[in-house]
Amino acid sequence: MAKIKLDEIDHQILDMLIDNTRIPFTDIAKKLLISAGTVHVRVKKMEESGIIRGSSLTLDYKKLGYSFIAYVGVYLNNTSQTQFVLERINEIPFVTVAHITTGKFNIFCKIRGRNTEHAKEVIFKLDEIEGVYRTETMISLEESINDKKRLMHSIFNEM
Repeated sequence: MAKIKLDEIDHQILDMLIDNTRIPFTDIAKKLLISAGTVHVRVKKMEESGIIRGSSLTLDYKKLGYSFIAYVGVYLNNTSQTQFVLERINEIPFVTVAHITTGKFNIFCKIRGRNTEHAKEVIFKLDEIEGVYRTETMISLEESINDKKRLMHSIFNEM
């Protein structure tokens, strides 16, 4: 895949959007001393090239009653079942992330629940999926770092 060329203005626009995805284009334009139309055109170009893929909303899961986090390693009977199992996992809304992995597990998932009882129900749903041999769970005591902004800033500073 070809690397997309971005100029300094694009970097500055991205920097501001990383910090606040809801910042109005007019505010970006004022800070960069360019027109809001220029910001709009550049953001549209970055969206069309696939650099920007939507925006996200950050929720406080504790305040919503979903502070319990666990990581579940999924062992499969056969690796050829990976896609089928991922499709079933995708039907469980409390599994928020799933990775196909090498090493110990075939699939590694992050789940979010209300409490241990709720997490147990989610894990049992994973266990019940056809093709799952067994699971192994690790409970998160605290999500100490979850900061994509630092990574995005670092990537764009290197460009």
